Amino acid sequence: MNGFQHGISRRGLITLGLITALAGAVPLDALGALRKKMAPTRALSLYNTHTGEKLRATYWCQGKYVADTLTDINRLLRDHRTGDVKKIDVSLLDLLYVLRGELDSRQPFHIISGYRSVKTNNQLRKQTRGVAKSSLHTSGKAVDFYLPDRQLNNLRTAAVSLKRGGVGYYPNSGFVHVDVGKVRYW
Repeated sequence: MNGFQHGISRRGLITLGLITALAGAVPLDALGALRKKMAPTRALSLYNTHTGEKLRATYWCQGKYVADTLTDINRLLRDHRTGDVKKIDVSLLDLLYVLRGELDSRQPFHIISGYRSVKTNNQLRKQTRGVAKSSLHTSGKAVDFYLPDRQLNNLRTAAVSLKRGGVGYYPNSGFVHVDVGKVRYW
């Protein structure tokens, strides 16, 4: 022989067998979720129903959040009543990103309420039942929205399945609330 062996070693064969067995054991949806998590970029598409502003932008790229895009998102999700802008928690953006993937929607999130100043929150508490005194909207950790191409109950179901924070269901008002606080549902 010329010193070159054809074929695969016993160790290589065992390794190949284990890899094949593991690949067959992992559900396809788990592989898809892993692919999304490892995505080189994350983008969101948002539409503010009160101001008419739209934004489609990459907010995370090459392992880092994109500062200019975060500034644009903060502005779009501002308190439309007062104009106050607050830094939106990036874990909320990541939640929306994952939720959009779960729902496979091509439509922008239609934002009813993002950041809410304490002043606005107090006014809404006087006018409307169900507005929390210490709402996570006032700290940039909550958003109320809908997707025009998805039913509200499907939005709620998908958000609840993620178990990444609070989920409120408001079918009479036409939106779902998600936040990055404690896991709870109403």
